Amino acid sequence: MIVVDHVVKSFEGGRVRALEDVTFTIDDREFVALTGASGSGKSTLLNLVGGLDRPDSGTILVDGAPPRLGGPTGFVFQAHLLIPTLSAAENVQIPLFGKLPRAQRAERAAALLQEVGLGDRLDARPTVLSGGERQRVAIARALANEPLLLLADEPTGALDWDTGVRVIELLQRLRDSRGTTILLVTNDDQVAKLADRVLHLRDGLIRDAELRSVPA
Repeated sequence: MIVVDHVVKSFEGGRVRALEDVTFTIDDREFVALTGASGSGKSTLLNLVGGLDRPDSGTILVDGAPPRLGGPTGFVFQAHLLIPTLSAAENVQIPLFGKLPRAQRAERAAALLQEVGLGDRLDARPTVLSGGERQRVAIARALANEPLLLLADEPTGALDWDTGVRVIELLQRLRDSRGTTILLVTNDDQVAKLADRVLHLRDGLIRDAELRSVPA
């Protein structure tokens, strides 16, 4: 699903090297955690894999093609980035505007919210939802276009431990039911342990990879 081959990324005219020489692969249906200290380049790498930025050199392939916006990828961020004036269902529909008629958008949003356990909160606005519920709405929105790959940047960072675990368990269930590949960035070693495999980024390099389990 993901091939990252000798990727280099720098900023400020090359003075700041975020990624030195990063190489790894992620198979279909894997749930991989990417860890590392703050400033180690985790979010930079996630943005490159998601097509939000381009490497200085090296190759990235997602499902056999260079990553691009509008590709087979959904995003979940620590800040859920929901629009507070819209309902949960309306937030989920945002990626579908211009792609599906209104009735089909509403139907898909309702089905996705049901899938993440919020079938009874379609009309609720983010201001009345808990942190965990808002993150589940964000996950449903990320799944609206049926992505093959889900990129999650610290999705549990603003949540308490129990709520965070429930979010990770939801991602695991979605991987199992949908066959979605997941790459999750986290600073929490306990969260990382819930993934199939852990990649550790230090000084712009993948220093080690620890195998947890392999999905069937």
